[in-house]
Amino acid sequence: MVALLAGTILIGVTYGFARTNLLQRENSTARDQTFVNADAVRTQLTDDPDNIGLFFDRTLRTEAGGFANLGSAVPDSPRACTDCVVQLGDYPERLVDEVLRGGNATQYASINGDDYVVVGVYIGAHDTGYFEVFPLRDTERTLRAILTALALGGVGTMVLATLFGFSTSRRLLRPLSRVADAAENIASGGLDTRLDEESDPDLDRLAGSFNDMADAVQTRIEREARFASDVSHELRSPITALTAAVEVLDGRREEVPERTRQALDVVISQVRRFDSMVLDLLELSRLDAGATDLNIEFLDLVDLTHRIAARFGTPDVPIDVAPGTIREVAIDKVRYERILGNLIENAHNHGGGVVNITLSPAQRGYVRIAVEDGGPGVARGERERIFERFARGSAARHRIGTGLGLALVAEHSAAMGGSAWVEDRPGGGARFVVDLPTRVDL
Repeated sequence: MVALLAGTILIGVTYGFARTNLLQRENSTARDQTFVNADAVRTQLTDDPDNIGLFFDRTLRTEAGGFANLGSAVPDSPRACTDCVVQLGDYPERLVDEVLRGGNATQYASINGDDYVVVGVYIGAHDTGYFEVFPLRDTERTLRAILTALALGGVGTMVLATLFGFSTSRRLLRPLSRVADAAENIASGGLDTRLDEESDPDLDRLAGSFNDMADAVQTRIEREARFASDVSHELRSPITALTAAVEVLDGRREEVPERTRQALDVVISQVRRFDSMVLDLLELSRLDAGATDLNIEFLDLVDLTHRIAARFGTPDVPIDVAPGTIREVAIDKVRYERILGNLIENAHNHGGGVVNITLSPAQRGYVRIAVEDGGPGVARGERERIFERFARGSAARHRIGTGLGLALVAEHSAAMGGSAWVEDRPGGGARFVVDLPTRVDL
């Protein structure tokens, strides 16, 4: 755009300068020749006025393609012309009036469709005016050639400037593109992504600062992940012992007083919840560390969904299979069970139970699993946050659960190349949706 603007201005200025100079030169030449011819006409009128017409026909020399006229406002004054097809009335009226009033004038005019320079000279000795016309065809042809050359040169310059600017900007922005790509890789989980050294000192400083930042981020994230994993492992042993102890107490609950049984029920429920949370944390730690592999199997998705629903206490829940749904899929059975099981438990704990499970085709190569409940639904402002760890919707704050079930759904879905979200259920309630590829790549 800069080259185009500069080229256009340059072409306009150059063309205007060339046009002005050519027309000024044409104007000056025309005036000089007109005064010479007017002096010859004055001499002829003085010496032999009766043969002025013959003088115009044979002796007077005009520009090729031009012509001359002799005219006066005085009746019966001598009149003559070199090309009598063009009469004095075809000349510009202002110029004719100016000359016949005793002045000299020059004007650009169009006569019979062609452009000319018209020069008029007043011959005072005979009270008449001499008019000569000079064609501008050669000048216009020259100006068109100049304009064509300037336009071609401008287009060529613009193309070269565009190519140069594009290549230069690509070369200058390539390091920034590498920084952006590296930042995207780190954001998507590639914490070991680093930038290579640059030949430019300033860019090399940028690359060094970026790598230092990436090292600090990676170290911090790995330390926090390792801390969560270590804490989960350390809690696993005492939680196992506590679980065994409360199970023994629960087996002998008939031997304890009623008030002690109530306290025992609270302890049992909290220990089981704590045990479930530790297991979920361990699973998330393995997912963060990438320690869990995909075990792909070819399975009947409809049959697998029925068996998982039965295993999680909802054997009679309606499972609708939409037309066109692919039944034979290649997915990780354990991960799919974790996804669907957590959604069923979430509906049971917070949505009043599962109302319906739907299997339907999604985008090309994907299948959609939807678990619907009849609860209060999820507010729009919480629909993304509830898939975060330990996050709960406003409707679930006083209910049971660890706040990790939906986070595991999102993590397992992403690990298999899918996605999870929640939307409103027609008629009320929430509809948790998961899109999974029918062929998971290893």
